[in-house]
Formats: sequence, C-alpha cells, structure tokens
Amino acid sequence: MKTFALAGNPNCGKTTLFNALTGSTAHVGNWPGVTVDKREGVYKGGAEKVNIVDLPGIYSLSPYTPEEVISRNFILDEKPDGIINIVDATNLERNLYLTTQILEMDVPVIVALNMMDEVEKTGDRIDVKALESAIGVPVVAISALRKQGIKELMDRAISMSAQRKGTTVLGGSLAPKIERARQFFAATNVASPLFHAIKLLEGDEIELRHSGAKELFTEISAGQDMEAVVADERYKYISAHFSTAKSKKETQVLTKSDKVDKVLTHRVWGLPIFAVILFAIFHLTFAEDLFYINTIASACGNPLPTFEDMGYAVSEGTGMYENFGIALAACFYDGAVFSPGVILTNILNLILGYASYGIGLGVESAGAAAWATSLVNDGIVGGITAVLGFLPQILTLFLFFSILEDTGYMARVAFILDRIFRRFGLSGRAFMPMIMGFGCSLPAMINTRTLADDKERTATIRVIPFFSCGAKLPILTAIAGGMCQLFGLPSVELITFSMYVLGIVTAIICVIVMRATTMRGEVPPFIMELPAYHMPGFKNLMLHLWDKTKHFVKKAFTIIFVSTVLIWFLQSFRWNWTYIGADDMGESILASIGQLIQPLFTPLGFGSQLGSYGWVFAVAAITGLIAKENVIATFSVLAAMFVAGFEGTEEGVEEAVVMIEATGMTPAACIAFIMFNMTTIPCFAAVATAKAELPAGKFGGTLVFWLVTSYLVGTMIYAVGEWWWTVFIWLAIAIAAATVIILHNKGKIKFPKLRKKRA
Repeated sequence: MKTFALAGNPNCGKTTLFNALTGSTAHVGNWPGVTVDKREGVYKGGAEKVNIVDLPGIYSLSPYTPEEVISRNFILDEKPDGIINIVDATNLERNLYLTTQILEMDVPVIVALNMMDEVEKTGDRIDVKALESAIGVPVVAISALRKQGIKELMDRAISMSAQRKGTTVLGGSLAPKIERARQFFAATNVASPLFHAIKLLEGDEIELRHSGAKELFTEISAGQDMEAVVADERYKYISAHFSTAKSKKETQVLTKSDKVDKVLTHRVWGLPIFAVILFAIFHLTFAEDLFYINTIASACGNPLPTFEDMGYAVSEGTGMYENFGIALAACFYDGAVFSPGVILTNILNLILGYASYGIGLGVESAGAAAWATSLVNDGIVGGITAVLGFLPQILTLFLFFSILEDTGYMARVAFILDRIFRRFGLSGRAFMPMIMGFGCSLPAMINTRTLADDKERTATIRVIPFFSCGAKLPILTAIAGGMCQLFGLPSVELITFSMYVLGIVTAIICVIVMRATTMRGEVPPFIMELPAYHMPGFKNLMLHLWDKTKHFVKKAFTIIFVSTVLIWFLQSFRWNWTYIGADDMGESILASIGQLIQPLFTPLGFGSQLGSYGWVFAVAAITGLIAKENVIATFSVLAAMFVAGFEGTEEGVEEAVVMIEATGMTPAACIAFIMFNMTTIPCFAAVATAKAELPAGKFGGTLVFWLVTSYLVGTMIYAVGEWWWTVFIWLAIAIAAATVIILHNKGKIKFPKLRKKRA
C-alpha cells in the first residue's frame, strides 16, 4: 500500500483534507520519541487503498521547531511514495515558499490548491494549468471543506509512481555554490543531495554536523548571510513566475470576511464581543433556565410550574419521575426550559440512572455479600456513571470551541489579544495554546512549540492548566450546582463562567509576574495569517467530537475505574483489612490518610475547620492529581457512605450537596476548592507532557509554581470570602511586591545572586 504525506502551512486546510480523505479510518498516536500528534488514516476512494500521514503544519523545512524537524525527517528517512502539498489559494505567494523547498527533495509532489471556492467568491482567478506548467508538478484545484476536486487529486497522486529528482527555483550566482555543495553530498550517497546542499548553503545546523560540511559552508558562503539571500531569491522567483498565474479582480471590494472583521476585531469592541460570545457558550452549555425565561416569569409573579407542582411523583429508588414519559420530558423542561448542554446531560443521566438502578437490583437479588454489593454499586457503577454523566456538557463545550476555531474566529481573537498580551511580555501567538487548554492541556502544551522564545514558552506552559480543560468541568458544575441548591446563589452558568474568567485572570497575573522577574525577555513579533471566515464542516466537527468521546470513555473505564475501586477499598476497610461498610467510615484507611493531610488545607477553608469528615475534600483534591475527573468520582463513592442507599442522579450535583452539607463547608471554601483544583498540578498525563516540552531545568520549578500558585489563590479567595476586609491586606501585599519588582527592573534595588558551589 502506498503512503502519501500531507504537508502545508498552518491554517491551509490540511486537517480538513485529512479528515475528508480518511474519515473513520483515522487514528492518532505520537511520533517516535516525541509527544507531537501523529495522525494516520487510509484513503479508500481510489483504485487502490492509500495510507495518509498528516505532517505537522509548518512554514518551512528549516529546523527551527520540532514540527519542522519531524516533517523533514519523515520525508527524507521514510521516503513516502508522494507528498501532497496543500496550498492556501487565497494566500498563494506565502504558501508556495514551502512548496519550493519540498520540490528540492527526491520525492514525487502534487500541489493541492485548496480554498478555490474562496478565491472565486472574491472575483479573483487562478490559471491552474499555467501554475502547473510553471511549478513543474501536478496542480489540482480543490475545496477540502466542500470535498470538491478530492477524487481528481487522489487519482493523479496515485498515478505518480516514478521517483523524481529534486529541482530548485534558485539560480544565478547561487547556482555554482549549490552545485558545489550538491556534489559534496552526492559523493557520500546522501538521499536528496540537492535539498541538503541548499540547506547547507543556508547554514542549517543539521547539515553542518556532516564531516567537512563546516569548512565547505565557510568556503561557499564567503561571510554572507546566505539564509536571508536564499529566502529573498525564493520570494523573487515565486513573485515573478508563480504569482502571475493569479489575477485579481480589477475593482477590489471588501469581502464578507473583511466586513465581519471590522466588527469582531474592532480595537474597542473586539474584546467585549469575545466575552459575550464566551458567556453565550457557557449559557447554552450549563444554563438550567434558558434565556432566563423562568427568572423573568418569576419576576413578573408567574413562575413556571414543575412536574411535581403538577402532581407527578418521584420514585425513591431512582430519584426520577415514576412516569417514564414525564421523566423524559423533565430532561427538557421542569419549571424552566433547559439549555442544550443540560438537556443532553439529563437524557444521558436518565439512561445511566435506570442502568445503575437495574444493576443494583441485580446484585442484591443475586444474594451477593455486603462488600461485593457495595463494590459494584458504590465503587464501580457509582464512580463511573458520575463521571460519564458530564460527557454531554464536555462535548457541548468542546463543540462550540471547535466551531469558533474552524470558522477562523479564534485566529482573530489571538490578533485582538496580541495588543494586550504584548504589554505583559507575551505575543498573541501564546494565546492559541492557552485557549486550546479549554479542551485539553496536552495538545495545548505541545502547541507551545510554535513559540520561538524559551522563556515565553515556559511561562505559557505553566499557565495553560489555568484554562480549565474538560476534565475539570465536572468539578466546576457539581460544586456550582451544590452551591446554588444550598446557598441560593445565582445560576450555575454564571458561577462556572466566573470561575473560567478567574482562571484566565490568574494566568495573566502569573504571566505578568514571571515576565517581569524570572522569565524576562524580548517579545517576538507576531505574524499570523488570518484565514477567511467559513462554515465548519459537519463531518469534521463530528470526527473531533468522536475522538474526544473515545478519549473520555477510555479514561473512564481505565484510570478512573481503577481509581474508584481503590478509593472504595480504602474507605471500606480498616488497616486490619476488616470490612466496615458505611457505619464506621472514620475508622477506614482512607479516613486516617485524609485526616493526616487535612490540616494542610486549613488556610483554603477545607481543612481542620470542617471537623471529623472534612478530610474528604482533601482526599478528593489529591486523587484529582491522577485525573481531574477523579474528584467527582471520589465524591460519588464517599457520598454513599454519608447517606445510606444514596443514588446521585443530577450530574454529580447531589454528590456535592451531600459532601458540603455533611462537612459544613462555606461558599468561600467551595470557591477556594474549585480554584485550587483548577490551578494546582494538573493530571499525570499533562505533567508528563510538560516535562517533555519544558526547557531543561524548568520542570521542578514548574511543579513548585503550580503548588504555590494554587495554594495562594485558594487562601486568598477563602480569606476574602470569609473576612472581606482582608482584601486590603492582599492589595497591600500585591502593591508592595509590584513596587519591589519595578524598582529592581529599573536597577534601583539589587537582589543577591545565589552562587553554585563548585565541586
């Protein structure tokens, strides 16, 4: 089976084309030795099956980023049967720069001229045949989003069977230098000697490692900045020979994207619009009163009735309406119209509720021992269903963020925030991996490889966990829902949105402090191509959601499964391995461990002040270090110990209510608990990724940073929430610290430097 690699610039539509070609056959792994996603799949729509490898999005084949090294090494070492070079037709000249480098390799190449539908909308025209003749390799016009031209692209790609020799657009005074270097590499039987020769001419670090290459480079470069010379020659050739194939409409008018950008990227209104869009997303995901219809009706003296008000009874066994039709209707409305995220969550919880109830009855009727019944009902079923119950809201939130990204809006947000971030020592480029943290910290941390400065990259990796991922969502919604029930606080989405904003604010403050102290450095320029707005493809969105679902379910039935069983065992047995059940939980192994660490969380409000059962929150926070979903899974297991026959049915909220009531936790302590879990050390997988991505010597300091930050944030929230006047103390400390930093940066205060002892 032939193998083709997809290569192209970021935002050129490469992922869209990959999904269109491979569909459900796509799978994700890691490149050998690195934690960068490796996407592979099989194309089955042609005369023969073809293996498709999606290379990371790159701007060139120079070894400046790990992605560029991966793409370069794959083409040179793995020798694919062909390269499908995706080119954004709306930005032809910039994208063809990478094309000129790929052409220099001894590998068949076909150019996929993508987004041709966008070119036609603007009234511009590209002569595909003329461009193909100028480049010297096949060129096919496609629209990956609309799946136009893909069949022709793959048919022509498959027909490219003959191995080609590399060609270059560079000539003139560079020709003899290139030929001298080419002969040097050809003499040692190096594959693609022309490519290596040109890279050596540019002073490429990888090529300079060859024996004798440094001397040759000194000879042919003659002290010139050859990298700049080569880049300039490439663009001159592209402009003179390739760009002429594109003709622009004589009377240029503002495109739809330009008109939309006048509003969405406005200097004043751009950021408030983004905040409103974010809140709308949270409202549609978490609101239990869609568009505040019931709130408005109640304010007018006509609150909407619940099904209980209408006389329908709730079953004590399942915690749901006895009439199944009403129970199903209550997923959509019960005294208020629910948001789409809540509706989907209610439906899944209805199914899980009946399933867990049926399993419980089956175990009891089988006459299983008390410990076995508890293991199945409280440990396994209770823990896993509590976590799975959040899947719809996680996917709903992820769907909205995917839509924002696929439409091209997120790229605009990075542009808007660059003006703000630059003042704090970051470029807008750092926002992209940060916002990816809302989905998962792992790819977000990997995405920091696009940042050129190590200090900026380190600071960004450290604050990415503060942008709460989907795994932390159950903690937010469960505690927020419990607070609304117990303390009469505003709607869940307002609390959840506020926590996300607080996490972002914490990240920005931490970045300011780091870039003003230990991570000082110049802010690199921010250059980014803004793709035209377009409707995201339904299939692509569904594939994204399917990948997210598989990952979440796999974690639920592996890591979380093991964790819930372990938690159940520790809270059900004494140190002498005797089963205690729900009667003497204070004598359990888990209780003794929890009571040992409980005092550590006293400044945060969920420590010694919560009494004999306060250790449960400390234990939940610790188990969250393995996987953040474990926090609610822990609540579910322990709640059954507080309330005999407990059946949590409402998205983990009931579990949180039980825990808060049993321990006497205050609203301030609840918020502190949320923020501690949002900002502390992330899950083990994210920690491992951070270790791999951080520069040498920065990992230990990062762990300390997460612990100290989460502890300080939690302490501050609890102190201000319980004693409002302490806000002045915290402000005084912040002003004093800022003053010292400013004076130090101006050279008016000098700190003693620590000197390492010599052995």
